[in-house]
Amino acid sequence: MRERKAMKRRSFMQSTGAVALAMSLPRQLQARTTWQQDGTRIDMLSDGYLELPADMMLENMPQDELAEILARYDLNSDQLEPPCNLVLLRDGPRVVLFDIGAGPDFMPSVGHMMQAMESLGVSPDDITHLVITHAHPDHIWGLLDDFDEPMLPNAEVMMGRAEWEYWMDPDTVESIGAARQSFAVGAQRRLVEVQDHVTLFDDGAEVLPGVEAISTPGHTPGHMSFALNFAGQQLIVTGDALVNHHLAFERPEWLSGSDHDLEQAAQTRLRLLDRITADDLTILGFHLPEGGMGRAERLAENRYRFHAGA
Repeated sequence: MRERKAMKRRSFMQSTGAVALAMSLPRQLQARTTWQQDGTRIDMLSDGYLELPADMMLENMPQDELAEILARYDLNSDQLEPPCNLVLLRDGPRVVLFDIGAGPDFMPSVGHMMQAMESLGVSPDDITHLVITHAHPDHIWGLLDDFDEPMLPNAEVMMGRAEWEYWMDPDTVESIGAARQSFAVGAQRRLVEVQDHVTLFDDGAEVLPGVEAISTPGHTPGHMSFALNFAGQQLIVTGDALVNHHLAFERPEWLSGSDHDLEQAAQTRLRLLDRITADDLTILGFHLPEGGMGRAERLAENRYRFHAGA
């Protein structure tokens, strides 16, 4: 009975408001195909964009140098609006989504991933695996639909063990700080609802064939990135280990207020960028521009530049 009710709810959502919204989506919210090789296809799906007070990220940084970089990238020093890109991987019978976006309850500018997915002819029922980088609202609050049913009813949910344990720990709500308590409450509420479908993994695990987990902590305690190897091509899903295309690349050692452990996150960025450039990996970035796909160029020691495009 519960399954039948959930199907009716999803059918209602898909056949009414979701269709209307998909028809009216601006171009930047539409899905775009970014990579295809020997039967494996990767699409970047837009969930919208965030509206964030800039000082949340920038207050710990050297202000003189910071002003020059912000001006060069034409960034607002009061508010940042990073895009949110999800990775959809289709490889034979597998339809894999990396993160699921913010859903309807975080902020109005995000929560559009489902419409972008539908523009490709992919439905929530088609997703076989959901692989989570970390449990911040813009990455997992879309786990439940408006009726608190799992948005992806047939998906195995895959998450790093350390990240799961951190957000499911009852003490996290009190220890995370007042500004982010809602993050912890929201994560626990959603993860509890899908826990019967969750598979946990550790650093270095082959999560799925061709998909390797890479521990990239700091932004959150158990943040994971994922190395993809298909048809001899190497790509990397970075989540929020590289949280923007400007400061995270040009000054990866600077401390960002958006991170849980500021020092650890900076060390992770340096290590990750070194690997990306050494191995010439294609980046699939959650908050990177022009769909989120690109490459990193090493300019000097600890200095990099992001180039959008395959």
